[in-house]
Amino acid sequence: RGGFHLLDHRSPLGMAVDYPDPEGIGADRLANAVGAVARHGFPAVVIDFGTAVTFDVISDQPAYCGGVIAPGLGAMTGYLVRRTALLPLIEIEEPVAAIGKSTTQAMQAGAVFGYRGLVRGILDKIRSEMTGSPKIIATGGDAALIAKGLPDIQVVDADVTLEGLRIVASRVFSG
Repeated sequence: RGGFHLLDHRSPLGMAVDYPDPEGIGADRLANAVGAVARHGFPAVVIDFGTAVTFDVISDQPAYCGGVIAPGLGAMTGYLVRRTALLPLIEIEEPVAAIGKSTTQAMQAGAVFGYRGLVRGILDKIRSEMTGSPKIIATGGDAALIAKGLPDIQVVDADVTLEGLRIVASRVFSG
């Protein structure tokens, strides 16, 4: 027993893949979809807050339908630091107020409130293109911080990706 399996669209996902070029879907995104369906049902949207923020859509079939990829919170703030002369690298945390009273506070407000606006806007657009009312699940490093100010996010599940990997591995290696 044991071995190696590369998770992709041909893996036993337990759902269809409704995507024109399934070879291009990242293993992390498929793992998120599998974990979300198992733990939270479907339809669903999984938002993974990492280096990039990904939105993965699972229909009411269930089927993996695709999603959105945008820059992560750290990538956005890091870009500001690299491309401006005087802006410092900051710790990303909940802003005290929208109107910053220092450069750091202003950057935190712009990053966190702006990012929540980005997420809200993308979610609104995704939901307008879906049938049914999807469960919105957040995971990844910045999930708790961003979800705190977004009532649209119903669940923060730090382990949804690992659960998806575990499920696929058990299907591959148990038989």
